[in-house]
Amino acid sequence: MALCASAPRTQWMAALWLLAALWGRAAAITRYSIPEEMAAGSVVANLATDLGLEVRSLKERAAKLDVIQSKNYLDINKETGDLVIREKIDRESICMSKTASCFLKMDVVLENPIRIFNIELEIMDINDNAPVFRRKTMHLDISEAAAPGERFSLTNAVDADVGANSIKTYFLSKSDSFSIDIQTGSDGSKYVDLVLNSDLDREQRGLQTLILTAVDGGVPARSGTASIVINVLDINDNAPVFNQSVYTVNVTENASLGSVVMTLNATDRDDGKNAELLYSYTLYTSEKTQEIFSLDPNTGEIKVKGPIDYEEIQSFEMYIQAHDKGSTPLSGQCKVTLHVVDLNDNYPVVTVKSLKTRVPEDVPVGTLIAVVSVSDKDSGANGEVDISLSHGARLPFVLNKSSEDHLELLVSRPLDRETTSRYEITLRVRDRGSPPLGENETLVLEVLDVNDNAPAFPRSSYAVHVAENNAMGALLTSLSAHDPDLDENRYLVYFIMEKEVANTSMSMLFSINPENGNLYALKTFDYEVERDFLFHVEARDSGGPPRSANVTVRVLVRDQNDNAPVIVAPWRPRGGSVAEEVIPRSADKGHLVAKVIAVDADAEQNARVTYQVLQTSDASLFSLDQYNGEIRTARAFSHRDPRQQRLVVVAKDNGEPPLSATVTVRIATVENAPPFSEAAEEEEEVPVEYDVFTDLNLYLVVGLGAVSFLLLITVLVIVVLKCQKQPKPKPLKMPPQPNNRNSVISRNSTISQRSSTIADSTLISSDAYWYSLFLAETRKGNVVVRQPIVPKGAGYFVSSIPRSIGPSEISDSRASTLEEEEEVKMKPSTRGTLSEEHRTVC
Repeated sequence: MALCASAPRTQWMAALWLLAALWGRAAAITRYSIPEEMAAGSVVANLATDLGLEVRSLKERAAKLDVIQSKNYLDINKETGDLVIREKIDRESICMSKTASCFLKMDVVLENPIRIFNIELEIMDINDNAPVFRRKTMHLDISEAAAPGERFSLTNAVDADVGANSIKTYFLSKSDSFSIDIQTGSDGSKYVDLVLNSDLDREQRGLQTLILTAVDGGVPARSGTASIVINVLDINDNAPVFNQSVYTVNVTENASLGSVVMTLNATDRDDGKNAELLYSYTLYTSEKTQEIFSLDPNTGEIKVKGPIDYEEIQSFEMYIQAHDKGSTPLSGQCKVTLHVVDLNDNYPVVTVKSLKTRVPEDVPVGTLIAVVSVSDKDSGANGEVDISLSHGARLPFVLNKSSEDHLELLVSRPLDRETTSRYEITLRVRDRGSPPLGENETLVLEVLDVNDNAPAFPRSSYAVHVAENNAMGALLTSLSAHDPDLDENRYLVYFIMEKEVANTSMSMLFSINPENGNLYALKTFDYEVERDFLFHVEARDSGGPPRSANVTVRVLVRDQNDNAPVIVAPWRPRGGSVAEEVIPRSADKGHLVAKVIAVDADAEQNARVTYQVLQTSDASLFSLDQYNGEIRTARAFSHRDPRQQRLVVVAKDNGEPPLSATVTVRIATVENAPPFSEAAEEEEEVPVEYDVFTDLNLYLVVGLGAVSFLLLITVLVIVVLKCQKQPKPKPLKMPPQPNNRNSVISRNSTISQRSSTIADSTLISSDAYWYSLFLAETRKGNVVVRQPIVPKGAGYFVSSIPRSIGPSEISDSRASTLEEEEEVKMKPSTRGTLSEEHRTVC
């Protein structure tokens, strides 16, 4: 009991002691300040005195120093109570950020009892770091076109010290062209810009080196330097200069072609491209001179490139310029005079008096191209000159003599630029000397284009296929026409010729890029709504007047499987998914229970529907035809079979991926059918079953054939007599038939089991839909024949005999949605005879 009482007391005492220790720790913080880099062993302060402790208690109570988040730079001398430095303290290694204050936090821990004192030691900065530039050498490329006052940013120096010991200013070495501008940032940092004071001249001084010095504010001050290498970029401010302004040179008559007459030399004080020179003739140099002498644009060599005849020209004058390759080229000029030294030769001379170098291709025949004259300084036969066209038979030109010494070059046949765009017409001149002397003169004629060709598409029509549900803006195809003309005459613009379909413009459905002919769809197409589009695209050139061509474009929409089958039979209540069917338990194997009919709005394979049993209460009792959807008994009912049967049928199309719909058929079996009455006939729903090749069907086919033949004869007689008469059909007596069958008789040229069944599973689109409504009407005991649905030359008559062996469901749709063009109402008798009221519209 004593031990149990003392335990809680001990716990309370420990808690109070711990609280007092924590309170003492948080209550007082002792702060000291020392400069960094103090030598090891230096005394910071006497802890025993400052903390109010006796020196001997430090050793007795095992005093120790606990440094928080830092290396232990300090220690306690337990003999004297002093706080001493164990290792030099570098402020920059402890406080990485450039803040004004830097503290070392530590705890003095005493034991017996535990007591903790908080110590904060402020490390004060000294100027122990010099400014340092991140880049010792800074390279600047400055154009000599730079304007005075332009500034260039320089890399600033950094100093690990803070406050007054950080960077204070910058100095630049002596320079006539540059000075510096010092900026102070929001954090006190110093930034420096190089400022251009005067214009630069690369030709005088292309490279300058300056020294930038950064000085801090410590005592003594520390500094750091960096070199600034300034490369003055050249601008084209010096024009080329020839060593002479006028050159005089002698050249021998008949000098060999390619011989060098002289070499010009010009210089440019600029650098690079600004000093590279090109030589060329000026406009003052005659074409004749340029024909005889060539000038090398790079070396300045003047060479003989044509025959020199003293008798024709005794001297030549050339005006030559040298221009540099600067962005704004400068040039210098000189004059060269060539004196021809005469030799004894006289060749025939051709002089071009007039020349058209460019003519349009539609110039008329007889247009003058050039006027030339021929002469020869010789006399007699040697002075008689003959001139002709080289390959004249193949050229559409002819030379006609207009006077004694002049000839005209005329157009002899129509020109076609698309066949030949450039003619080099060579005039051959020969004298009649022995040996004859002669020369050739070549005239270059460029044929200009006119808009004489219309654009042409490679095909007369395009068929473009696009899958339905396409993305808006999808590229359909690219239409491209060709125009053999040039420039704007061949620049084609494409556009869709306006056409409205169902009050919708083609430009709202399609868009064509006017530049490249890319055809785009502007909407998403639905195959079930619109299947093809026919319009015209025109390509028009930009000539004057413009020419155009158009092409027919047919866009065909391809079907996709985006519509699931829809179950239209057997009949179900509005909004319901379960069809009710009643059959006698005495039904034999193969008895038609119901027929599932599904329609699909898609086309082809996407609309081909097959049927499968998804769930069934007894797989051995019923069978399903996968193509026509007929549900028949697979065996006779036994006494062990339940009275209620359930089948879930899935109708699946043949698309990719396939879509499907399901219907639940609930089948009730009964032993006997209630008695039949006319009132019950109006309320009773009798599902139509189709067995073609029965005795009744055979009689109906024969009877219907006879009636049809008589009707055809009657119509022919009426047409011949040009009168109208409406025959009254006679009642037909039908042989008895089994009271649990419905039959369908088809009047066709060939009767087969599959083709005579109206509700074949391959019916699609509107025919299948109308037939589903036809089934609903026949449940009332009425037979409705919609002649517009059946093919021309064929009609369908359905006799409906209500079941006498079981109840039928009541149909909710008393009024048929069909537009009845022909209606036959049949009422069964007790002896199985069938009467028919047949109204025929001719």
